[in-house]
Amino acid sequence: MKLFFHKLTNWEYWPFQVLYFPIYFLWIYYALKARSIFFFNASNPKIKNGGFIMESKKQIYDLLPQKKYPKTILIRENSDVKDIVSLLTEKQIHFPLVAKPDIGLRGSGVKKIKTLSELVDYAGKANFDFLLQDFIPFEKEVGVFYVRHPLQKKGKITGIVSKEFLIVKGDGQSTIEDLIKKNPRFELQLHALKAEYGSKLQHILQADETLNLVPYGNHARGAKFLDGSDWITPKLTKTINDIAAEIPEFYFGRFDIMYNTFEELERGENFQIVELNGAASEPTHIYDPKHSVWFAWKELARHITYMYEISAENHKMGVPYLNYKQGLREYKLHLAQNNKIMNF
Repeated sequence: MKLFFHKLTNWEYWPFQVLYFPIYFLWIYYALKARSIFFFNASNPKIKNGGFIMESKKQIYDLLPQKKYPKTILIRENSDVKDIVSLLTEKQIHFPLVAKPDIGLRGSGVKKIKTLSELVDYAGKANFDFLLQDFIPFEKEVGVFYVRHPLQKKGKITGIVSKEFLIVKGDGQSTIEDLIKKNPRFELQLHALKAEYGSKLQHILQADETLNLVPYGNHARGAKFLDGSDWITPKLTKTINDIAAEIPEFYFGRFDIMYNTFEELERGENFQIVELNGAASEPTHIYDPKHSVWFAWKELARHITYMYEISAENHKMGVPYLNYKQGLREYKLHLAQNNKIMNF
């Protein structure tokens, strides 16, 4: 009951359909204007469906400057483990590494792989294509939302989210599970953490010893999102613009970036892009607990408006919208893929 009321009284945990309910009416308005409910695919013409549904992460990585993201290989479903190991050796990707679905949603199926046996287990269970990546050594993570009108040479940063990972700190007496239960945000992840760590959660951390249980900044996996939009500076905007300029026909989305220091990130040094998200990107700075749901609705409406305006302009320049039949087929594939990963 404690966790139920925590979720009820903190809108950041509300179901997607509830949070987005008022936004659906704005979407309908823009769909009527565009004469296509699937207008979003024109927002980023080089990314499948604009990056809204059924987009391949590997195909998006292939659009990025190679030095800006970790070494990545695509593993097809049912691949032989020997072939996977050969690819890792060839690409010089070493343990620990990160495994994640090639077509995924909200961090589902993402796992840090520390040993060969863990890789064998992941590959054996995965009923989908997945990626293996170098583990990024930087400890800090931000999401930078970027928007550029097709007729403009430079875009702008419309929001930044910083992320606090799910890290527990020992007291020399409590088990890891006990430490998790002291924080409602963490306790909501207990079922998933038990499935991943098992009996290791009964280990007692020494006083002041810390453990990062989910080493990537995903809200659905317990990370705390904080609004860092006051970090937007002309220098950072230039750095992001320079990166975006190297990505063909990219106009709308969020860079998830791991970095060393903010000053280095501003200069375009010591960082790597975790992922580039397209039309389905959320302005995730809305999930800062200090913000009201009214603030969230305003920001969601602002960004959907950007997406519509960009899509409409690209459409004028010859980028087709998905027709209803194509869009419905892609949406059904999206639901099926999501069910696979959620049951993984």
